[in-house]
Formats: sequence, structure tokens, C-alpha cells
Amino acid sequence: MRRGTWVKLICGASNDDLTSISDLCSVYAAAGVNCIDIAADIAVVAAAREGITWAKDNLGIKPWLMISLSDGKDIHFRKAYFNPKVCPKECSRPCEKVCPTNAINPTLGIIQDLCYGCGRCIPACPLELIQEKDNLLRIQDFGNLISKAKPDAIEIHTAPGRIKAFEQSVKEVVKSKVQLKRVAVSCGLEGHGITKDQLSQELWSRHECLCRYNQKPIWQLDGRPMSGDIGRGTAKAAILLLEKMHSIAPPGPIQLAGGTNEQTILHLQKNHRLAGIAFGGMARKLIQPFLIEAKAQNKKLIDWPEGWDKALKLAKGLIKPWLNNEYRMHY
Repeated sequence: MRRGTWVKLICGASNDDLTSISDLCSVYAAAGVNCIDIAADIAVVAAAREGITWAKDNLGIKPWLMISLSDGKDIHFRKAYFNPKVCPKECSRPCEKVCPTNAINPTLGIIQDLCYGCGRCIPACPLELIQEKDNLLRIQDFGNLISKAKPDAIEIHTAPGRIKAFEQSVKEVVKSKVQLKRVAVSCGLEGHGITKDQLSQELWSRHECLCRYNQKPIWQLDGRPMSGDIGRGTAKAAILLLEKMHSIAPPGPIQLAGGTNEQTILHLQKNHRLAGIAFGGMARKLIQPFLIEAKAQNKKLIDWPEGWDKALKLAKGLIKPWLNNEYRMHY
């Protein structure tokens, strides 16, 4: 983090496709990420650990395991759904075209373990048949989950006006008695209708809370949530938010997320205060074809040498520019 070369893989806060999660973790651990962020679910934790353990046993690499939580309603913690029986046969099904994980089936509707809640299908439906439902873990269950999962770190997604819920979340985390290396705090401007100064005040209130409970933060600036795989234009979203916030954010490492892709590094300036970057949708999209094909062959990706080599090359191509970045920061 001090060198500005910290890289995190975001598997998706609502992603519970266990086979793909294990493969994602093994590929990106092998590629060199420092941390892997997963959904708050014991089965997902086990799948992620399988991939991480493979990388440790075979390559001597062991990234942190981070669990994503939220102190209230958040678009990262949702699933889409609709009743396929009411979908007209003559529909051109634009929802299928925009779904990044092939989660929409004409007979089954939305396959829940493939849906990670990006929400792109919702406005695409011409008849407005697709809805969303929350996929949140209750705050009072945070401590129990963390005590069972024993992650290296957690992330709390928060929003303006939720400091009381945030503090309750931190209290539950402390109850777990798991010694965490970091507590990431994820928030941004998009969708909240606030100014950069108001966001700064919200982050400072979280900083004071974390200090009271002896927790070390990472400030994750969420530029344009879950959009990095859409196009090059989203690459600037996180950088623009960084430019607004890096001088007024609380002490601690700052990480980019939301809209991040292979173009983001091109917009980085040397005077930016930055610890690293998180890749979500872009990281998954790159190797999605190999995950699908491995599953079709009823194999783990690590057991399919040709697919593994190609997927690993693509993963390294995304993250190596950051791991090798000459940009350095000290806090």
C-alpha cells in the first residue's frame, strides 16, 4: 500500500457462483493480486479459500481474504429476478444481451448463483418485468459470520447519513474477536446527491469511529459502481473522484474502485495520493469465457491447462501494470 501498488480482486458482493469463485481466486492469486474480496457467505468463503490455498501450495502466494458487508441498502448487494412465464415469446430479449454472466435463461429466468446484481438487465427490459431484491446480511449477523470465516480483512459499504449503522457494524465486527488487518470503507458520490465536502465529512466520521475501535482503514473510492467492463469511458470515473477527494479524505490508504479497467492507469497523476486499485467487473469479464468452458467440461480451470494459461495471461495483463507501477506514496 505504501508503494501505491496494492491490487484487489472483487469477486462480487452478491456473487455466489462457487465454482467460478474458486477459479477466479486461483487465477488472480497466481497473477499476483494482494487481496480477494468476496460475498459474505460461508460457502463462498470456502470456495475462495480453495482457490487461494491452491495458489499458496503451488506458487507460494497467499493474498488476503476480504469479506464485503454493508450497513444498509446498497446496489452491490442485490439480485435481479423475473417470472419467465410472463415474458412474451416474441420479445427480442435485450436483457440477455446486456448480462455479463449469461445469468438469464428463457425458461428459468435469472439463474441466481450467476447473477451478481449489476442491474443492467433492469432498464433493458422493454416491459419492465425485471425487478431487484436485496441480498444483504443483517448487521446483527456480522460478528457470527466473521468469527466463523476468519477473514484477513473486511469491507463495509456505507452511504451518507448511516454513521449509526456503520458504528453498529463495527461493534459487531469487534465482537467476533478476529484480528483484522484492515477495514475497508467503500463509498462514493454517485447516486447519493452530495458534494465532495459532504463525502469528506462522512468519511471523517467513519475514521473517528474506526479509531475508537482500534481498526485500521482503507478508503475505497467508488467512482462508478460495477461499470468497469462496460467501456473505456468508465476508466476516468474513479480517477475523477480521486482528484476530488485525495486531499480532503481522512488519513489512511486510498484505493480506487467503480469503473476501473485496463485504461484507468493511463489517467493517473503522480501527485495523486493512492495506495492501489480494485478490479471487479473487468477482471471477471476477461476470464469469463474460460470459466464457462471449464464448467461445461466439468473441470476446475486449473485442470484445463490450455484454458488456464490463456486466462492467467489475460489476468496478468490487467494487473501487472499496477504491480510494476513506479508510482510511490507514503502515509
